[in-house]
Amino acid sequence: MARQPVGVLGATSLVGVCLQQLLPENNWDVMAFSRQPITTRNTAHITWRQLAQPSAPDRANEKIDLWICAAPIWVLPEHFKLLSSYGIKRIVTLSSTSCITKKESTDASEQKIVQQLIEGESRVTAWAAANQIEWIILRPTLIYGLGRDKNISEIVRFIRRFGFFPLFGKATGLRQPIHARDVAATCIYTLKALNLKNRTYNLTGGETLSYREMVRRIFLALDRKPRLVTLPFWFFHWAVIAMRCLPRYRHWNSAMAARMNQDLVFDSTELQRQLNCSSGPFLLSAEDLP
Repeated sequence: MARQPVGVLGATSLVGVCLQQLLPENNWDVMAFSRQPITTRNTAHITWRQLAQPSAPDRANEKIDLWICAAPIWVLPEHFKLLSSYGIKRIVTLSSTSCITKKESTDASEQKIVQQLIEGESRVTAWAAANQIEWIILRPTLIYGLGRDKNISEIVRFIRRFGFFPLFGKATGLRQPIHARDVAATCIYTLKALNLKNRTYNLTGGETLSYREMVRRIFLALDRKPRLVTLPFWFFHWAVIAMRCLPRYRHWNSAMAARMNQDLVFDSTELQRQLNCSSGPFLLSAEDLP
């Protein structure tokens, strides 16, 4: 079977790293783009391009119909001209369920992200429609994996540093964590599913569990006895303010505590049925621990 070319934006992101592995294994030749300086050599099936130097290739003989964007969706409009120069016909791009779950957040930084997600989705769909490009937007739930995410890995680091983890109230809010490798695999399945086009789908992990249980399993993955400390909201609020003095925790906010008791659950049954695939349960291996 002939190998098929695919363009990947955000190839050094968490999901992008997983795509680097899965795409060549599934008979794709990858043109990988990144804004970061390229330190990785080209291989037989991955060719690297730095987005800051888009004029390097001669695109007269470089046509790439199919694309995956693993960069934040609000970044994608910056590269519409680049994609068009390669003759794009179809793209799968990642957004986030945060555009729904954080819509009522009182935190200014979270509101900014929500607006970026919403505006990014709107600009992508409008551009694609105007240029007769097929598009699929996937909105994953909480992504984790490879010790590089900003959710589970932060909890791991906190536990390692302090030996416990603070919870607000019962922390019974439901979660559906999804491994970055499952996100990448779904992107590939979706890219090949030509019957799917011009739709937005939520993408969930294969297991639904409470926030408290999720943290308990992180302790177990670290081979530690769970030490979950329940705090009243007022104490959590002031503790977060104090923690934000440390660079690693500057993005923490009180809204995060409030969501510990909110169900952030979505349905991806239709997508899984049409792709005939599903995500795995919440499991942390050694490679997922920072």
